Amino acid sequence: MTNTRPFLFFALCAIGFFLWQAWQQDYGSKPPLGSAVPAPAASAAAVPATPAVPGDVPAASAASATTPASASTPAAGAANAGQRIEVRTDVLHAVIDTRGGNLVAADLLAYPLDPSDRSKPVHLLSDAGESFFVAQTGLVSNGSPAPDHKALFSTEKTDYALAQGADTLEVPLTWTDASGVTVRKVYVFKRASYLIDTRQEVTNAASTPWTGNEYRQLQRVPPVIVSKGFAFSDPERFAFAGAAWYSPKDKFQKLAFDKFAASPLKQETAGGWVAMLQHYFFAAWIPDEGQTDTFTTETVKADSQTRYLVRDFSPALTVAPNQTKAFTARLYVGPKLQSTLDQIAPGLALTVDYGVLTFIASPLHWVLVELYTLVKNWGLAIILLVLLIKVLLFKLSEAQFRSMAKMKRLQPRLEALKERYGDDKQKYNAAMMELYQKEKINPLGGCLPMVVQIPVFFALYWVLLESVELRQAPFFGWIQNLSAPDPYFVLPVLNALATLASQWLSPNPGMDPTQAKIMKTMPLAMAVMFAFFPAGLVLYWTVNGGLSLLQQWVITHRLQVADNKAKT
Repeated sequence: MTNTRPFLFFALCAIGFFLWQAWQQDYGSKPPLGSAVPAPAASAAAVPATPAVPGDVPAASAASATTPASASTPAAGAANAGQRIEVRTDVLHAVIDTRGGNLVAADLLAYPLDPSDRSKPVHLLSDAGESFFVAQTGLVSNGSPAPDHKALFSTEKTDYALAQGADTLEVPLTWTDASGVTVRKVYVFKRASYLIDTRQEVTNAASTPWTGNEYRQLQRVPPVIVSKGFAFSDPERFAFAGAAWYSPKDKFQKLAFDKFAASPLKQETAGGWVAMLQHYFFAAWIPDEGQTDTFTTETVKADSQTRYLVRDFSPALTVAPNQTKAFTARLYVGPKLQSTLDQIAPGLALTVDYGVLTFIASPLHWVLVELYTLVKNWGLAIILLVLLIKVLLFKLSEAQFRSMAKMKRLQPRLEALKERYGDDKQKYNAAMMELYQKEKINPLGGCLPMVVQIPVFFALYWVLLESVELRQAPFFGWIQNLSAPDPYFVLPVLNALATLASQWLSPNPGMDPTQAKIMKTMPLAMAVMFAFFPAGLVLYWTVNGGLSLLQQWVITHRLQVADNKAKT
């Protein structure tokens, strides 16, 4: 097989892959028609309060029987009576609503929406109606008062900031019932961390035991998707968005929004977590490992919206009179930082969804991170990754180019065979294979390195699009975002030139005129296709093509020198 045919094979694979992605986006499953189309979220400081949604409070467990009609349910018209508590750390700007004591807004200060304006951060959580995504907690009990996520809490102040030199910041809220039951809900924020510790301390001053459960839930509408052109240059169009959970037994599972009604979740597990995922960022409730919780999903209606809910429901806790006990859990609200997530909870790094190529993409990401620690530039890390892969495949590539060089040397003899047999392709092919065997040439030798690199190429594609570490990462000069296309198309043009040079050095025995025309247009087609790829991916393929071209030229030159010496 000639060197140009592997390029054609690669192009067909790439085109097929991206056409399939575009088809999935345009004609695949969609969220239910009842879902409102969300708009971009407002900032954490400006989002308005949203009325509570009926039907999103779970029933108490068997130990607590049913949810009581208690003071935890707000009176009609009181849903907007909560105060807004502003919380600022070095990485988060959060808002807690005293109506329910829920986290209703969160800005990720280190992640701007646009790299040219770092004053506008990503708004991950928001209780604005069109971009609703909040983290809620509540208590339910049988016959005893318990504050659910709609109850009104009180607060000492409405503005908290992490003090200079301090590592933690506690934000307490209090709910008190006339029966003597007091609940103190506390959020603990940490410096340089997106992980928030939460606890609900139940103090029972009543004369009878209090028994109840805590539930933690994430409730949202689907994230907004603003089309930015071609599907394969717009990861927002096909990145997974929906619920996910993890258990030691079943490992990582996920549920798209349009599957909530058909495949609702209900499972008991210990040592797991529940989450809502979107591109680059997510939120997750992580209960204590030592307890067995129940994970569920629900679809709830609010106004004209369909909202999707994933919930973690704790075991029952009994608090004797004159005692205080606490429910504890952790809440993660932030980026999908693979290097740290598994340290927070097992399997949490799997929220970075590489799909079927995870087994290749995860090691590639690890290698890239290690290389980045050496050079402090993601573009240089990609170049070093290419060099590493070329070293690993050196012998294979060397055999490929030696085979191609020998085939080029045989090209005059192959042309003579073609003239001898004319249009009798069967005899021509038989004679050509006999010649290859005589000269010990493997005509398929040019394909194997390309076949090996195709899954690496697609895996790196997912790494570049899904790894938040590479989001808006600059290289040098005109490339200030490796996850976006090259703005001046320099890398696609360089890649086309490398392809042209490789074609010039490659043999093309027996190629029919139609195939020859296709191969002549290949560099242009590749340049057009790569013009819409992330610059980091095109950088990888351009450097790989340049190094392959250099290796091909050196081997071809050496064989030519050897032939000239043999003739003399």
